[in-house]
Amino acid sequence: MEKVCRGLYIGRFQPYHRGHSQVLQVIAEKVDEIIIGIGSAQQSHQTNNPFTAGERVLMVSQAVEKLNVKTYIIPIEDIHRNSLWVSHVKSLTPPFQVVYSNNPLVMELFCEAGIKVGGTPLFNREKYSGKRIRELMQTDKKWKDLVPKSVARVIDEIDGVDRLKHIAKTDDS
Repeated sequence: MEKVCRGLYIGRFQPYHRGHSQVLQVIAEKVDEIIIGIGSAQQSHQTNNPFTAGERVLMVSQAVEKLNVKTYIIPIEDIHRNSLWVSHVKSLTPPFQVVYSNNPLVMELFCEAGIKVGGTPLFNREKYSGKRIRELMQTDKKWKDLVPKSVARVIDEIDGVDRLKHIAKTDDS
């Protein structure tokens, strides 16, 4: 039986956008299976992290249905101990041989643990940025063309734009 090459791709996906889709298409050409880690899974209802882990799992799972590779979507909570983080991730995921990331800390931690790390291309980072998309949502500007249609449907279903607007308010606004 041939060994399966499994890659890990971790992101916060706040929200999942077309840049993520393009990165996953590149990764799918290099591995047999992709583990998609939903990072900072415990974070939600914050301006930088408005969506719950479950909502992000829904967004990602619907957005990757057309990828021609098996995917696993795993929420990963932060533990705030960098020296233990790789072990924590490994305890939550199926075995993997390579990690794909452009986050310098993530790359360093996995390299130190002896795990192969591959960078991923950044696709039009100025346009496809979770921060930018959240800002567009808060200011009633056009954002839906920056995410897959399935993700826009999930955000509409959960009233995500209204949530983001409400949590962005302060008690003195």
